[in-house]
Amino acid sequence: MRAPPYLPFLSGPPGLAPGLKPVAREDWLTPDSEAEAWLGPKRDLMRTRRIEVFAAYGAEAEMAEAAALVLSALAQGTCEGEWPTPLEAAAAEVSDDLCLMVRGEDGLWRLQAASLCAPTFWRLSDKMGEPLGGLHAPVPGADPDLVRRISRIFDGLQPDLILERFNWTVQAGEARFTPSSSPLKALAAETPEDAALDMLYLRVERQTITKLPETGAVLFTIRIVVDPLRAALAGEGAAEAFSAAWQGITPEMADYKGWAAYDGLVRAALRQLGRRA
Repeated sequence: MRAPPYLPFLSGPPGLAPGLKPVAREDWLTPDSEAEAWLGPKRDLMRTRRIEVFAAYGAEAEMAEAAALVLSALAQGTCEGEWPTPLEAAAAEVSDDLCLMVRGEDGLWRLQAASLCAPTFWRLSDKMGEPLGGLHAPVPGADPDLVRRISRIFDGLQPDLILERFNWTVQAGEARFTPSSSPLKALAAETPEDAALDMLYLRVERQTITKLPETGAVLFTIRIVVDPLRAALAGEGAAEAFSAAWQGITPEMADYKGWAAYDGLVRAALRQLGRRA
């Protein structure tokens, strides 16, 4: 087992605050920790289930500009294979999903194009064309404060700045293409507690935003990182930090994330490690 590249629970439980921090351009998309494990399956999804993982409402110029920016960051001038759009061609080169938010004449930022192969329990078809308020509607407390804060960040974002944040959860199994949480929750429900450490995985979203200088669209990248919970809790103090984060989440956020489906297994896993939750 590898040492997981990201352990965001060391900073506490998931919350609503954007928590965005600058990241150097050379660290934006490289190294790609998930390329070896995910690029092959991702490309297969892009070819065989395109209607589920790609959509665009126009945005031709924005897709072309985003693709050029991604390839430049990868120090590539061309892509492998033939793809219907520049955005898909660029998405086939990185493990990250690529989403484009475009500001309309009404001042609202809307999802206008996306290559999304590792959704964390949402469907692209449900969110295309939605403004930020629609994208975040299920989040407790997101309307209106969070939406307004993110909109202001998008408005003021400068093209030379890349911002990064992390989100995380626990799931049963290592699937990345998860438009629905139901199969994972069903798997958790049938898993005995003594198998918790073998079944539970830490799912991390590394999210970045950057503004495209020519079109003014915001490119939102999402890298899904999945590691066995056993590996995530192996480091010194990791199990204690995870236990504190698991217990420290607000009831509203725990409900939003569906943590009740995993609570028994998580507590069993911590007991196996000699920790209490």
